[in-house]
Amino acid sequence: MSSKLEVSFNSPQCGWMSVGFKDGSNEFHTTTAHAPHADALGELLGILTSLLDGSLGPAGRVLHWNRDPEEYDLRFVPTDGKVLFEVYEYPDEDREAGDRELVFSHTGDAADICNAFAGTFGQLYEDRNTDDFEFNWHQPFPTTEYERFRDMVAK
Repeated sequence: MSSKLEVSFNSPQCGWMSVGFKDGSNEFHTTTAHAPHADALGELLGILTSLLDGSLGPAGRVLHWNRDPEEYDLRFVPTDGKVLFEVYEYPDEDREAGDRELVFSHTGDAADICNAFAGTFGQLYEDRNTDDFEFNWHQPFPTTEYERFRDMVAK
């Protein structure tokens, strides 16, 4: 059985952001880019909100993100009352299933997974003006999606 999920997103710099996932069994860190998946942060918040409100279907959801040339899929799948969270890495934008590598996997309660993301998103939100988020990430912080997610976490 794995330990509690820890999620870290560092303040962006020059369109790049360091992200990390860790539990008692696994750890994965990388950098991600603001483009071409410009809505990645907002989409991630939407997926997390759907985990909490129960609207995520049994097929789950996949978030595409990249590092250039590497691409990533963050996959969230409800299974047996838990959520399977996986991160797959592809060597390039072709996203061939045979070329992907599972680089992180965690299974836990939806609330626990969302709480792990809530902490790091809360920090990004609080520091968004100090860190000049929009300038450094080359796009605005997804405030609407974050506030919806934050309110759902608080319920």
